[in-house]
Amino acid sequence: MNTNEDVTVATVDPVIADKLMADLRMLVADMEQLLKITASQTGERVARVRAKAEESLNMARARVADLQEAALAKSQAVGRATDAYVHANPWQAVAVGAVAGLVLALILGRGADTD
Repeated sequence: MNTNEDVTVATVDPVIADKLMADLRMLVADMEQLLKITASQTGERVARVRAKAEESLNMARARVADLQEAALAKSQAVGRATDAYVHANPWQAVAVGAVAGLVLALILGRGADTD
C-alpha cells in the first residue's frame, strides 16, 4: 500500500475501524479541552502551538467525518446487495431464516431445561 493512499473503512477490519473512530473522537475531545484551557495563555510560542493544535484538530474532525461517511456508504452497499440477493433467491433466504430460527430455538430451549 502506498503511504500516501487514503485508508478507508472498506480496506480496514471493522473492529479496527471502530477503534480508530473511537480514538479519533477521543483525540478531538482532548484537543478541544486543551485549546479551551490554554485560551488565556499568551506568547509567540503558545500561539504557534495553539495554531498547530487547531490545525490538527480540524484535520482529525475531517478524518472522523470521512470515516463515518465511508462506513455509512459501505453499510448501505451491503444492505442493497443483501436486498438484491434476497429478491433473486427468496427461497434460499427463507431457508436460512428457518434454520437460524431453529438453531436459536434449540439453544434457548436447552437453556430453559437446565433451570
